[in-house]
Amino acid sequence: MNDELHERIRAVIADVPAGTVATYGDVAALSGAPSPRMVGRALAEDGHDLPWHRILRANGTPAPHLLHEQLERLRAEGVLADGDKVDLRRYRWRPDGDEPGEDEPPGLF
Repeated sequence: MNDELHERIRAVIADVPAGTVATYGDVAALSGAPSPRMVGRALAEDGHDLPWHRILRANGTPAPHLLHEQLERLRAEGVLADGDKVDLRRYRWRPDGDEPGEDEPPGLF
């Protein structure tokens, strides 16, 4: 991964506001990363100073090894989980500010 892509990924993650979440795929799409796995890699290597806890898997769950800490941090920001899963329809960050409609299926944005 080149430095420019790495910094774009970091910038998108840094922009996810408290009280919202994004998926690895959301971050990949917004940063131009070719894969959500690259987002995970960037976080693993250099995400200690970012709001890493706001980034979830596509099904709304944290990675198993981060589960308790991540859900605790999200809960402190008002993001509540049902079991181990966050409702992406309710808490997903929408950088364009649009709110999802009731009949709208969960999508990238």
